[in-house]
Amino acid sequence: MNTFTIESWCRPAGAEKSTPMGLISFRVGEDYRLQMESIEDRLAANDDETQADIKVNLSSLELKTPEDCGALTDASFHVFVHKHEHRGHFFLKGHRATDDALIYSNAVLVDELG
Repeated sequence: MNTFTIESWCRPAGAEKSTPMGLISFRVGEDYRLQMESIEDRLAANDDETQADIKVNLSSLELKTPEDCGALTDASFHVFVHKHEHRGHFFLKGHRATDDALIYSNAVLVDELG
């Protein structure tokens, strides 16, 4: 398992820009790592598909959101492959319970999962 503490962002419904929220911390379990690696391989081999989401069980994340954020109602790992680099990246995304604003983390290389 890997734990990441990275910058997070908030984009309320209808907003043109995201605003920084502070640090978010979450754990990526072995099963999610394997799914991300499989998706990375699939996306790298397919020019028509560029991204995919993995639904996440919130209780498996050991999630710590910034104080201004509070709880999330859902979460997923968004996986994409940079077509020129052919390297997979992912970020955590979800919706804030209080107002359904989109909350997401900075991207991380799938390779960093070990």
